[in-house]
Amino acid sequence: MRIVCIGGGPAGLYFGLLMKLQNPAHEVSVVERNRPYDTFGWGVVFSDQTLGNLRAADAKSAEMILDAFNHWDDIEIHFRGSKVRSSGHGFCGIGRKRLLNILQARCEEVGVKLVFETNVTDDDAYGADLIVACDGANSAVRQKYAATYQPDIDMRDCRFVWLGTNKLFDAFTFAFEKTEWGWFQAHAYRFDDNTSTFIVETPERVWRAAGLDEMSKEESIAFCERLFAKYLDGHPLMSNASHLRGSSQWIRFPRVVNRQWVHRKPRADGGTTPVVLMGDAAHTAHFSIGSGTKLALEDAIELATSIAAHPRDLDAALDHYTDVRSVDVLRIQNAARNSTEWFEHVDRYVSFEPEQFAYSLLTRSQRISHENLRTRDARYLSSFENWLASRADGRARDTNQRTKSIPPMFTPFTLRGVTLKNRVVVSPMAQYSAVDGVAGDYHLMHLGARAMGGAALVMTEMTCVSPEARITPGCPGMYTPEHLRAWRRIVDFVHANSDAKIGMQLGHAGAKASTRVSWEGIDQPLPDGNWSLVSASPQQYLKGVSQWSREAGREELREIQQQFVRAAQMAEEAGFDWLELHCAHGYFLSSFLSPLTNHRTDEYGGSLANRLRYPLEVFAAIREVWPAHKPISVRISAHDWVEGGNTPDDAVEIARAFKAAGADMIDVSSGQVSKEEKPVYGRMFQTPFSDRIRNEAGISTIAVGAISEADHVNSIIAAGRADLCAIARPHLANPAWTLTEAAKIGYLDVTWPKQYTAAKSQLERNLERERAMAGQNARATPAERLQRAEELV
Repeated sequence: MRIVCIGGGPAGLYFGLLMKLQNPAHEVSVVERNRPYDTFGWGVVFSDQTLGNLRAADAKSAEMILDAFNHWDDIEIHFRGSKVRSSGHGFCGIGRKRLLNILQARCEEVGVKLVFETNVTDDDAYGADLIVACDGANSAVRQKYAATYQPDIDMRDCRFVWLGTNKLFDAFTFAFEKTEWGWFQAHAYRFDDNTSTFIVETPERVWRAAGLDEMSKEESIAFCERLFAKYLDGHPLMSNASHLRGSSQWIRFPRVVNRQWVHRKPRADGGTTPVVLMGDAAHTAHFSIGSGTKLALEDAIELATSIAAHPRDLDAALDHYTDVRSVDVLRIQNAARNSTEWFEHVDRYVSFEPEQFAYSLLTRSQRISHENLRTRDARYLSSFENWLASRADGRARDTNQRTKSIPPMFTPFTLRGVTLKNRVVVSPMAQYSAVDGVAGDYHLMHLGARAMGGAALVMTEMTCVSPEARITPGCPGMYTPEHLRAWRRIVDFVHANSDAKIGMQLGHAGAKASTRVSWEGIDQPLPDGNWSLVSASPQQYLKGVSQWSREAGREELREIQQQFVRAAQMAEEAGFDWLELHCAHGYFLSSFLSPLTNHRTDEYGGSLANRLRYPLEVFAAIREVWPAHKPISVRISAHDWVEGGNTPDDAVEIARAFKAAGADMIDVSSGQVSKEEKPVYGRMFQTPFSDRIRNEAGISTIAVGAISEADHVNSIIAAGRADLCAIARPHLANPAWTLTEAAKIGYLDVTWPKQYTAAKSQLERNLERERAMAGQNARATPAERLQRAEELV
């Protein structure tokens, strides 16, 4: 094949090298606009895993790169006069110029044609069987064929400048400094025997307030030297971006995503020449997780591998390349987005003490979890766990202790006069098993089993305040004496047989009422016996299917408010420890909050303050009758996932309003307001909303959504992203989820129901045996693993 790589960065050079190694008959050219020894930027970072990939692809260049690397394990975080250090992270730094020179020399050695000082503005000038566009984040080729690639470029909020220094850092160092204009942070790491990279970053608003937008290059470097003087030990900062002047050296990071990665350009002979994106032209990942160069090199490896696997079908090779890489890249970009947003909002976390601030930073991308940190640096994590536990229960602990620390999910939590033994909540989950609103034996079994399973707080499903407020005929209620008696029976059982607390979630289904139970057709209207629906404004939840709701009038609003008050009073009489007001998921109160469902023109519609008015009135009414020593949480949808709907910015304001009204906690969910929603799912996908609300609105939160193991809960609680975690589906599969997860992570100091204690030690032994066998298998040779498998058979 004739192959032209437009762009001589790591992606183009490495792909050219691999293709020439794959088949010396390939004619491979790499065209670069800069001179061979130009470079803008300083050192780049790889993980140990990336080095393994390079060794497998080309051992010779990998050894040359390894010889030039500076390796370190430690991350050091400086914040508010404190220093926190964690080890075991396994990074390598290399000068960007050195990396390019190694790849350039290796390309020349195998016969790749390198063309420098040629700025390609038109790929039509090159006749080739394959054109690879790796011309950077501002790719001219991508722009030319934008209709095919459909790029989405998001310019991030922070400004940063890429500098160097002769101060040699012995750890990857993060330094945070507060100024009169806001917070600045430095990312610093050594990459050769003489030099370290020193990146200074700050939000755009802070950058402008400090006057950096009007400073010369020399003035802004001097500003950074003064700001970070105590870390530089008298060493100056240096810039090698001589082509930039003044504030232009401070740039914003472009997050690049492309819907398609291949454009097929028609040829005169009726065929097509594929033009494929690679590296930053295809995607970018923020420097704070050090993955831009990694992604570029792994793109090159995968494209070369795909071509080798489809030697006679280039189209199939390109399809395979994009299928494989798009998945890997999305995973990295999601992590990079989390990391980027953390650094954009450092001020969200500056109220943390240094120990928790550092933990939050280390786990910001969600790629490093609590147990992963334990694997990397058990001593650090044990010390942090002891510190966190001391903060939770007020008991002093030896933070240098290496063993018997308490995982964050098992620390207590107190709100008003209620203390929860741990941070696990059984989430409200609709069971559709009530008869005429009465919670029966099923609910006693369902909630009782989970209370005995180790969770600290068990929540009822949404319990409706009137017959018309029910989602389905199978939903429970709290509006008759029979309902009160039934619930009191369940509450008494939980209190008598466990040390869990039990809470009631009160709600009204609104426009989503009068439907079938889920297993007969979720959100589908009843075949007969439907009742009329009411909501903030007329709406039809499922277009052409659902009943239409009517707009609630003033008298009806007063009546519904009184129904909530009556239900709250009955919940107290039944002995519930906790109350939650359901203002999420498109139900009645939620329909006031969202502009998608509230089109009123009175004082209850229009602005967010007006849309909040009625839910706040209901909340104030139930707070007045609910005992002062018992908490009330409010569940909200923090994101409607529909253009024109509520956003996380709105959610922070909603949380502030409920806090001002006396709410103790926000239960942070999202969506289910409109069937037009397009949520972005993933592990712990709603936790960032909880993080924002907790740390911007200053109110305790419950995180929900795709939280399925102790590692998730520990990471969320330890990082201050929530105060409690509500677990739904895992609790359906295993009522004793909390007890099981404790045993899985080897935490034995949990209390089991006395009737079940015989099972505790057996489960712990079995899981310990499994962990030991997994460790042996990890250390075993392939032959030993095969022998063990045969022995098991």
